[in-house]
Amino acid sequence: MADLSPTSINWQLYLHSIQEKNIRFLSRAISLVENGVSGYELLLEALPHPNDTPVIGITGPPGAGKSTLTDALIGEWVGRGKRVAVLCIDPSSAFHGGALLGDRIRMSEWYTHPDVFIRSLAARGSLGGLHPGILEITDLLRAAQFDCILIETVGVGQNEIEIAGLADTTLVVLVPEAGDEIQTMKAGLMEIADIFVVNKSDRPDADLFVRNLRLMLSPAFHRPGRETAIVKTIASQKQGLEELMQKIEESLRQQQTAERRNRLLTERAFYLISKRRMKDVDKGEMNQKIARQTAAGTFNLYKFVSDY
Repeated sequence: MADLSPTSINWQLYLHSIQEKNIRFLSRAISLVENGVSGYELLLEALPHPNDTPVIGITGPPGAGKSTLTDALIGEWVGRGKRVAVLCIDPSSAFHGGALLGDRIRMSEWYTHPDVFIRSLAARGSLGGLHPGILEITDLLRAAQFDCILIETVGVGQNEIEIAGLADTTLVVLVPEAGDEIQTMKAGLMEIADIFVVNKSDRPDADLFVRNLRLMLSPAFHRPGRETAIVKTIASQKQGLEELMQKIEESLRQQQTAERRNRLLTERAFYLISKRRMKDVDKGEMNQKIARQTAAGTFNLYKFVSDY
């Protein structure tokens, strides 16, 4: 078995290999970051200034067809001669911590393609629908000089808004049957969308759903200089993809401002600082302390948090 102690890892070799598009070293580096191997920060701190590789977030409620749409978008970029990296975030079990990582089945067509890199990650309990190390992993993919990075998040509803602090453009995928749910989405998914994708638009009432969505967006979510597009697709039949690609390109052009880039970097810095400050908090140890205080009849949630 390979020695993965911090002193045994040649981080400069990893960085050079990643920049030379060596997929084997890229995969290993992602595993080191994902597992929190001590010293991986040395690799991240040596990364060059972030390039302009666009990051496209794909989010939305369960069953909307996010994976099918992601699969179709991969085909569009590959067809244009682009190298594409895809991060698929799957939910972790609340009972045993594992994840199905089913995107390996849904996107099996692309796993051996030389211009496509796909990595499945478990959310590990994150409420934002993302892997805890998503920022670091995305920057490794940027260093590997991909033309586009797609991130498909867990379908968890309103909590799925962290993607807005990572992606240059966010697609929110909905289906016509979601009409009754729109009002409950206002505080979450509705506000982060750069593009709404109404998938499975061959279903009944799709046109009515689009009209109602457009009417609702007009007054409430108008943002100066930033249009929220609505695109109908049937991802399983590759319909509507040309228009969607056009809207993605338009959205990326709108987002390329110094103000937005600095705001995104601020969000990412805040996320990383928060994560590092929580690094020493052991959930198992916390559970044991709560159990002891509960058994003694002395537990108070707010005093416990304050003391912790």
